[in-house]
Amino acid sequence: MSSVFISAAPDARPLTRNDYKTLSLSALGGALEFYDFVIFVFFAAVVGKLFFPADMPEWLRQMQTFGIFAAGYLARPLGGIVMAHFGDLLGRKRMFTLSIFLMAVPTLLMGLLPTYAQIGIWAPIILLLLRVVQGAAIGGEVPGAWVFVSEHVPARHIGYACGTLTSGLTAGILLGSLMATLINTVYSAEEVLAWAWRLPFLLGGVFGLLAVYLRQWLHETPVFAELQLRKELAAELPLKTVIREHRGAVVLSMLLTWVLTAGIVVVILMTPTLLQSQYGFTAATALKANSLAIVFLSIGCVAAGVLADRFGAGRVLVFGGLLLAAVSWTFYSSLKAHPDWLFPLYALTGLCVGMIGAVPYVMVKAFPAVVRFSGLSFSYNLAYAIFGGLTPILVALLLKADPLGPAYYVVALCGMGLLTGLYLMRRGR
Repeated sequence: MSSVFISAAPDARPLTRNDYKTLSLSALGGALEFYDFVIFVFFAAVVGKLFFPADMPEWLRQMQTFGIFAAGYLARPLGGIVMAHFGDLLGRKRMFTLSIFLMAVPTLLMGLLPTYAQIGIWAPIILLLLRVVQGAAIGGEVPGAWVFVSEHVPARHIGYACGTLTSGLTAGILLGSLMATLINTVYSAEEVLAWAWRLPFLLGGVFGLLAVYLRQWLHETPVFAELQLRKELAAELPLKTVIREHRGAVVLSMLLTWVLTAGIVVVILMTPTLLQSQYGFTAATALKANSLAIVFLSIGCVAAGVLADRFGAGRVLVFGGLLLAAVSWTFYSSLKAHPDWLFPLYALTGLCVGMIGAVPYVMVKAFPAVVRFSGLSFSYNLAYAIFGGLTPILVALLLKADPLGPAYYVVALCGMGLLTGLYLMRRGR
């Protein structure tokens, strides 16, 4: 176990053309895979009408549709753990390519799937199974991508690599939002219900398969290749080693993932609906503002990664947490009085959410290379399944008590990010 912390390359060398190619292809594939995963939610209302009985009450249909969407989140830990296990034993690249294949094929099949009117109860059952496969795929993709890029670049550029990859993942949400806007603008509601809803799924599947092809040009990470050469791969089940020897790293990674979910789930995924229901904005305005916020979020992720390389992740999380707390509170508390502030405030909030770009930097460094994929994947996916699933419920309960419920939740999690950052600073990280 002497060389488990080996870096990908000499720390002094600059990023090369190959490094940039690896980052570009990884971020592009991540964006396409995340698009495939989130496009479902943008067409949930249409899917609900087509894949459940016409006489089903609307609230029950909506609940069942979002239940199928949530199944993808619940499948993440299992898929992530299994893929990470083989990623630590067989290689990062194989699992990195497999994850996008397992996302692209179900997305393509969703676009071809017969509806309830055509095959009855089998329609929602098959849809659920496809969604579970998607969840398993995304569970392997995100941690696998962070490990893959961090092990390709010099140690002093790990933050930039992880921030760029995270930026690519968030761009996938933007692609989904823009595609939903385009489909609903070009086609009438009747056309969308009849056939146009299939287009974003079919395109996502095709582009996903293209990304599988592009990933063939990537190479195995130097870190894994060296572990393989020295015959220092895990001698036992990697996850067993993680739980026995790296519990502190697991707790740290899970707490940081909770902070990450607060930024993504509340500020990016839930807020467009809140802008309509709580603040009276039209759907079109809320969607445009959300798209702008995602653009700035992507920029913020890269900036946070670069700053983590320069000053350490601890400082980024402390100052980023303070900034996000202040800006998000201003955003949610002032919009009713100043609706004209929506676009600049949401953009600034998205930029501050970008502090999450420092989170994978901490997680890839928290685990030794021999069990890095398994440790990161287990921590991230378990935390995302728990906190990603609970966050909408907790925010809804807070909203019942106070219209500023989302602000309280985000500020509280910023406090956790700040405390975690202070801990990392004391550890020199």
